[in-house]
Amino acid sequence: MLDFKKQVSGDVLIETVNLQRVSCKEANIMKSRIFEDNLLNNKKIIIDISKCDFIDSSFLGALVDSLKRIIKTGGDIKIVIASSSFPEGIVNNSSIQGVFEIYTSVEDALKSFRFYDKEPQSEFINHIYYLCKKYD
Repeated sequence: MLDFKKQVSGDVLIETVNLQRVSCKEANIMKSRIFEDNLLNNKKIIIDISKCDFIDSSFLGALVDSLKRIIKTGGDIKIVIASSSFPEGIVNNSSIQGVFEIYTSVEDALKSFRFYDKEPQSEFINHIYYLCKKYD
């Protein structure tokens, strides 16, 4: 099985991480993949980390950096986690929920993109712009 997998559903790109543990090495890989996806004009991206049992801060940082880049081009990134196996502390303590829209299935994340039909949710985007300016 590949460590990273890319597939497309309509106009949404799905990046799947098939690893139990992700850290700095995988963060660099994911950041490069999202950069490439953005260059290829993919604006709607789902990152499926539901198979991950451990995610370190460098990987979370790469996701946030990727989100900033995608937002600047008018896109959005949504995260899929497995609620039953994902460490609750990562979701609650890292404030990841304040930055990303989180889903427990790829199908739900896909539906959410279809719900607002190509336009990012303005309140969410305003929050990200605020965070970007705060830390730039």
